[in-house]
Amino acid sequence: MSTEIGKNKISRAVLYLVLIVLTFIFVFPVIWIIGSSFKDTGELFAWPPTLFGNHPTFDNYVTAFSQGDFSIYFFNTVFTSVVATILTIIINVMAGYVFAKYRFKGSKVLFGITLATLMVPLEVIMVPIFKVIVATNLYNSLWGLIIPAAASPTAVFLVRQYYIGIPDAYMEAARIDGASEFMIFNRIMLPLAKPVISVLCIFSFMWRWNDFLWPKLVINNENLYTIQLALANFSGEFNVDWTSLLSMSAISMIPVIIVFVALQKYIIGGMTIGGVKE
Repeated sequence: MSTEIGKNKISRAVLYLVLIVLTFIFVFPVIWIIGSSFKDTGELFAWPPTLFGNHPTFDNYVTAFSQGDFSIYFFNTVFTSVVATILTIIINVMAGYVFAKYRFKGSKVLFGITLATLMVPLEVIMVPIFKVIVATNLYNSLWGLIIPAAASPTAVFLVRQYYIGIPDAYMEAARIDGASEFMIFNRIMLPLAKPVISVLCIFSFMWRWNDFLWPKLVINNENLYTIQLALANFSGEFNVDWTSLLSMSAISMIPVIIVFVALQKYIIGGMTIGGVKE
């Protein structure tokens, strides 16, 4: 018995050691970027390298905000990501809920068409979407980044699959009590969907925050640049402003981390909601 317990402790210790090593491997590049953002140009390429440099300074951040117009790029990215995420949640949660809980003529065909769009690469439909953006006067506008990304077949699928796991008995009991369909959705079914909504928030925010290709096509005015476009501008043809690039990269990671930390409790603590079977 004691031998078996000893083997379990050893195997658990080995598992923890492997997890710690993997965590360090994934986290170290982030730590290195943050540390290097406090170095001057000379210390960036010094040998042997140091984590924060011998003389850490905030001048890189001051330069990025004052000379690089980083505050404008930061606002554009926050506005685009937040508004796009809100629209994504509103549109796709309602669509997924309807596909999961209501049966109407052509619902299966319509859902099949929605899923079929997942097999179409963005590069295939990029030109038609761009023509629509130009025709609707959304070119060189932040709304040209927000509106096309609002409806997502992936989000519709996730929400539908989640709502399928929630028993219809909740809806039937509410109808017996005289609740309207909108009240059932707003007061009962929507709060039960916090886990999947949290997942959509994280994914949508990260997609919009890190998107580069679509903003590169739609935005031509430098005052409307997002962070990713601004970071690309720091890489010139003959030289790269590494200090400003690293400081802006470090700041750009903060909102994504905040969103994940704020919503992870709903994902971890609420994933069993909807697992009740009728």
